[in-house]
Amino acid sequence: MGKLTVRALRAVLAVVLVGTVFVQVSMVWALATDPEDGTLPLTPLRVLTMLGMLAAQVALVCVWRLVAMVRRGTVFSHAAFRYVDGVIGAIVAASLVWFAVTAVNAPGQREDPGVTVIMAGVGLAILGVALIVLVLRMLLVQAVARDVEATRMRAELDEVI
Repeated sequence: MGKLTVRALRAVLAVVLVGTVFVQVSMVWALATDPEDGTLPLTPLRVLTMLGMLAAQVALVCVWRLVAMVRRGTVFSHAAFRYVDGVIGAIVAASLVWFAVTAVNAPGQREDPGVTVIMAGVGLAILGVALIVLVLRMLLVQAVARDVEATRMRAELDEVI
């Protein structure tokens, strides 16, 4: 990755992280100060929104760490698995939060249940992203294994020479 790409990605990650923290603080403030009028399930939706943003923040931090590893050339190591697993866990958590939002929203959609079905489909799509990242993790496992094997073979060649 080039320096410009890394800087641009880090700038985007930082802006999104700061933005989600700002919205979370605003949500906590709204929970503490706004009386609920009973017309909408605002409190559960606010809590679910904060949890969803927390999942996004975990993924952002893990991607930040992976970008740092790419920049240093150490991404093909066992240490990278921790961050990839963090991204997978965050995506799964986000899908579970989305399913919870769907369940909270479902009673209000009795006249149009198609909205609930579409929302459930979005939750499945989010789980699909987690599966794609899992496949990428398996590719990383293979790359790390090949890198370890190449290092071992170089050491053997150095001994022979």
